[in-house]
Amino acid sequence: MAKMAYVTDLKTLQAECSANYLRLIRLVGDLEGDQHRNIALRSDDQDFGDLQLKILQNAPYTTMLEVSQSSPMDTLWEGPRMRVHLYHDVRMAEVTDFQRERHFRGRYRYPNARMHQPDEKLQLNRFLGEWLAHALAHGHTVDVPELP
Repeated sequence: MAKMAYVTDLKTLQAECSANYLRLIRLVGDLEGDQHRNIALRSDDQDFGDLQLKILQNAPYTTMLEVSQSSPMDTLWEGPRMRVHLYHDVRMAEVTDFQRERHFRGRYRYPNARMHQPDEKLQLNRFLGEWLAHALAHGHTVDVPELP
Protein backbone atom coordinates (compact mmCIF):
# COMPACT_ATOMS: atom_id res chain seq x y z
CA MET A 1 0.00 0.00 0.00
CA ALA A 2 1.45 3.37 -1.03
CA LYS A 3 1.92 5.97 1.67
CA MET A 4 0.02 9.22 1.12
CA ALA A 5 2.19 12.33 0.79
CA TYR A 6 2.04 14.79 3.69
CA VAL A 7 -0.20 17.77 2.97
CA THR A 8 0.53 20.98 4.87
CA ASP A 9 -2.28 21.86 7.28
CA LEU A 10 -2.32 25.64 6.86
CA LYS A 11 -5.15 26.21 9.37
CA THR A 12 -3.26 24.40 12.12
CA LEU A 13 0.02 26.18 11.32
CA GLN A 14 -1.72 29.56 11.24
CA ALA A 15 -3.49 28.87 14.55
CA GLU A 16 -0.18 27.89 16.17
CA CYS A 17 1.56 31.01 14.86
CA SER A 18 -1.30 33.22 16.09
CA ALA A 19 -1.23 31.67 19.56
CA ASN A 20 2.56 32.08 19.70
CA TYR A 21 2.22 35.75 18.79
CA LEU A 22 -0.06 36.32 21.79
CA ARG A 23 2.27 34.38 24.10
CA LEU A 24 5.30 36.36 22.94
CA ILE A 25 3.55 39.71 23.28
CA ARG A 26 2.77 38.82 26.91
CA LEU A 27 6.36 37.79 27.60
CA VAL A 28 8.14 40.53 25.65
CA GLY A 29 6.02 43.36 26.99
CA ASP A 30 7.57 46.78 26.38
CA LEU A 31 11.04 45.66 25.26
CA GLU A 32 12.69 47.67 22.51
CA GLY A 33 15.66 47.08 20.20
CA ASP A 34 18.76 45.46 21.75
CA GLN A 35 16.93 44.79 25.02
CA HIS A 36 16.28 41.39 26.52
CA ARG A 37 14.26 39.72 29.25
CA ASN A 38 15.28 36.70 31.31
CA ILE A 39 12.69 34.34 32.72
CA ALA A 40 13.85 31.76 35.26
CA LEU A 41 12.57 28.25 34.66
CA ARG A 42 13.14 26.95 38.17
CA SER A 43 11.25 25.35 41.00
CA ASP A 44 12.35 24.60 44.55
CA ASP A 45 14.09 21.38 43.53
CA GLN A 46 14.88 21.76 39.79
CA ASP A 47 16.74 24.27 37.64
CA PHE A 48 16.06 24.33 33.91
CA GLY A 49 18.04 27.51 33.24
CA ASP A 50 16.67 30.82 31.99
CA LEU A 51 14.56 31.58 28.97
CA GLN A 52 15.97 34.67 27.27
CA LEU A 53 13.97 36.84 24.89
CA LYS A 54 16.11 39.33 22.97
CA ILE A 55 14.88 41.89 20.45
CA LEU A 56 17.18 41.74 17.40
CA GLN A 57 15.31 44.04 15.06
CA ASN A 58 12.27 46.26 15.42
CA ALA A 59 10.35 47.69 12.46
CA PRO A 60 6.86 49.20 12.18
CA TYR A 61 5.18 45.95 11.07
CA THR A 62 7.64 43.27 12.19
CA THR A 63 9.92 42.38 15.06
CA MET A 64 12.66 39.78 15.00
CA LEU A 65 13.63 38.26 18.29
CA GLU A 66 15.83 35.49 19.55
CA VAL A 67 14.43 32.98 22.00
CA SER A 68 17.01 30.87 23.80
CA GLN A 69 17.41 28.86 26.96
CA SER A 70 20.56 28.92 29.03
CA SER A 71 21.77 25.71 30.58
CA PRO A 72 21.48 25.07 34.30
CA MET A 73 24.71 25.84 36.15
CA ASP A 74 25.73 22.23 36.71
CA THR A 75 25.59 21.04 33.07
CA LEU A 76 27.36 21.68 29.78
CA TRP A 77 24.10 21.35 27.85
CA GLU A 78 23.50 24.07 25.28
CA GLY A 79 19.84 24.93 25.29
CA PRO A 80 17.68 25.47 22.23
CA ARG A 81 17.95 28.74 20.29
CA MET A 82 15.59 30.08 17.67
CA ARG A 83 14.79 33.26 15.83
CA VAL A 84 11.16 34.23 15.58
CA HIS A 85 9.57 36.84 13.32
CA LEU A 86 6.56 38.63 14.75
CA TYR A 87 4.24 40.00 12.07
CA HIS A 88 2.19 42.68 13.82
CA ASP A 89 -0.23 43.37 10.99
CA VAL A 90 -1.52 39.75 10.96
CA ARG A 91 -0.69 39.04 14.64
CA MET A 92 1.40 35.96 13.92
CA ALA A 93 4.83 34.72 15.06
CA GLU A 94 6.82 32.27 12.95
CA VAL A 95 10.01 30.35 13.70
CA THR A 96 12.48 31.26 10.95
CA ASP A 97 15.73 29.88 12.40
CA PHE A 98 16.37 26.97 14.76
CA GLN A 99 19.83 25.97 15.97
CA ARG A 100 21.36 28.09 13.16
CA GLU A 101 19.35 26.41 10.42
CA ARG A 102 17.11 28.77 8.45
CA HIS A 103 14.16 28.96 6.10
CA PHE A 104 11.99 25.93 6.76
CA ARG A 105 9.64 24.72 4.07
CA GLY A 106 6.02 23.86 4.69
CA ARG A 107 6.73 20.22 3.90
CA TYR A 108 9.64 17.93 3.16
CA ARG A 109 9.95 14.66 1.34
CA TYR A 110 11.01 11.95 3.72
CA PRO A 111 13.66 10.71 4.04
CA ASN A 112 15.84 13.68 3.15
CA ALA A 113 19.50 14.63 3.60
CA ARG A 114 18.87 16.81 6.68
CA MET A 115 16.42 14.32 8.20
CA HIS A 116 13.64 16.91 8.53
CA GLN A 117 10.23 15.53 9.29
CA PRO A 118 7.56 16.08 6.61
CA ASP A 119 5.89 18.66 8.91
CA GLU A 120 9.11 20.15 10.34
CA LYS A 121 7.85 23.75 10.18
CA LEU A 122 4.68 22.92 12.11
CA GLN A 123 6.66 20.93 14.69
CA LEU A 124 9.07 23.83 15.32
CA ASN A 125 6.21 26.28 15.83
CA ARG A 126 4.47 23.81 18.16
CA PHE A 127 7.70 23.42 20.13
CA LEU A 128 7.91 27.20 20.48
CA GLY A 129 4.30 27.26 21.69
CA GLU A 130 4.92 24.61 24.35
CA TRP A 131 8.11 26.36 25.45
CA LEU A 132 6.38 29.72 25.80
CA ALA A 133 3.31 28.23 27.51
CA HIS A 134 5.62 26.61 30.08
CA ALA A 135 7.39 29.94 30.66
CA LEU A 136 4.07 31.73 31.13
CA ALA A 137 2.78 29.09 33.56
CA HIS A 138 5.93 28.41 35.58
CA GLY A 139 8.53 31.09 34.81
CA HIS A 140 9.73 33.83 37.14
CA THR A 141 11.25 37.07 35.93
CA VAL A 142 14.87 37.57 36.92
CA ASP A 143 15.23 41.03 35.43
CA VAL A 144 15.88 43.73 37.98
CA PRO A 145 14.00 46.95 37.23
CA GLU A 146 16.21 50.00 36.80
CA LEU A 147 15.90 52.63 39.51
CA PRO A 148 15.15 56.22 38.44
